[in-house]
Amino acid sequence: MTDRLPPAPPVVRLTEYTKTDQIEIIGDSPDPFGVADAGLTWLPKEDHFGIRQKGRLVAHAGLLRLPILIGEVGTQVVGVGGVAVAPDLRGRGLARLVVSAAVDHARTMGPQHGLLFCRPPLVPLYQRLGWQTLEQDVHVEQPGGPVIVPLRTMWTPLCHGANWPAGEVCLLSLPM
Repeated sequence: MTDRLPPAPPVVRLTEYTKTDQIEIIGDSPDPFGVADAGLTWLPKEDHFGIRQKGRLVAHAGLLRLPILIGEVGTQVVGVGGVAVAPDLRGRGLARLVVSAAVDHARTMGPQHGLLFCRPPLVPLYQRLGWQTLEQDVHVEQPGGPVIVPLRTMWTPLCHGANWPAGEVCLLSLPM
């Protein structure tokens, strides 16, 4: 008899994602994503993907299409954010499942690139999922004016052959 892994839990598209849902996954911490010291104001996501186990929401990833200027070229990216996995279930591949489902959907949205911001300890996780580190600074809009994001910026191609273009990067909105 062979040992079989249990089937991966299904990722579902959520019709909404509220603060209550976020608390269900990661608790009611004043800094649930560990980025409060970055001092950024964030946009809510528009598309949401989640995993439920026994009725409980245990993982989430969100998407938002945003305008960006790379060099002198204006285009759009699909921002990935709000990635969360219940602390008691981390290390079981749930982040991979929700991020992969979100990126699969992002590939249908039109832009050539996905973009995310993360804390340095999470870079290896996203690299394992095919994301690449963007080495240049990224400017984003904030209520007081543009700032450089103090987090790591990563990107992934959303269509075959898409490479990140050269040039200064300015997200023409609040970050996702």
